[in-house]
Amino acid sequence: MLDKIYTLLKLSYREIWAVEKLFEYFGNLFSTFSLKGAFSTLLAIVELLQMLILGLPTTPRGEVLDLTGYSIVFYDEFDGDTLDTNVWEYRGNGERRGSYNASSQVSVKDGNLIIAGEYLTDGEYGEGWYTAAIKLKERYKQGYFEIKCKVNKGHGYWSAFWIQADAPYTASVSKGGIGGAELDIFESKCYDDKDNYCVTHAIHCAGVDGVQEGFQSAMLGMFYGNNVTEEYNTYGLEWTEDEYIFYINGVETCRSTFGNGVSQVEEDVIVSLEIPAIENLAGLDKETFGTEFVVDYVKIYQK
Repeated sequence: MLDKIYTLLKLSYREIWAVEKLFEYFGNLFSTFSLKGAFSTLLAIVELLQMLILGLPTTPRGEVLDLTGYSIVFYDEFDGDTLDTNVWEYRGNGERRGSYNASSQVSVKDGNLIIAGEYLTDGEYGEGWYTAAIKLKERYKQGYFEIKCKVNKGHGYWSAFWIQADAPYTASVSKGGIGGAELDIFESKCYDDKDNYCVTHAIHCAGVDGVQEGFQSAMLGMFYGNNVTEEYNTYGLEWTEDEYIFYINGVETCRSTFGNGVSQVEEDVIVSLEIPAIENLAGLDKETFGTEFVVDYVKIYQK
């Protein structure tokens, strides 16, 4: 019955999530016997209503991360003075969306990976806006993936930590995500003049429910971090046999089974500073604008 109502109202995936959480919180409100618990539940309800009506972010309020049974299988705390190209490689160098990815935009300093976005008159591929992306040489299937970082400031670019299969947008390969998906552990999208004080999670794949044209997406909502451009926050994804569970600072934000099932293939782990399209940079001062995505560590755990 509810599915028919959601379809009739044309609710997005994150709106459906918000409605279902509202039912849960209203149930908690009338069953709690503590003033503090009732107040906390009311705050959650107000935030969810603001999300549905005004498109505002919400605060992570789920379960605390529990890595019992997991062991760390990869970590890079960027303690050297250059990127460790034994484990990382540059991704997509060259033209990208009217701008350029170049290895020159990646540096390691003071225990941080830094990806810079700026305009260069003498860049490797000519004059233009530059950024970069890196990916791990080893691919992974399932586990817990976490980054600790400060997202970039300013209009134009956006920071991201994500996982991608070879062909997540091809229905015959992706098969609704079972054959591979794009899992956006976090993105901080400030390129459309919105304040980048929050982050988003998303899943993209193709062939959901047998649809063969285009690809399908689940935008899982917007969530607050702690002063995300100035302070380090952690963003994580637990990819299990049955579902995807997202976290911010060790607190669950949402979980999803979007698609025809979770990915069953090994995928690339990517850290990037993205440019959506060249027109999104039109208002920037080429001589003075610059931004940085600062990463303290990347860690991967598996059972």
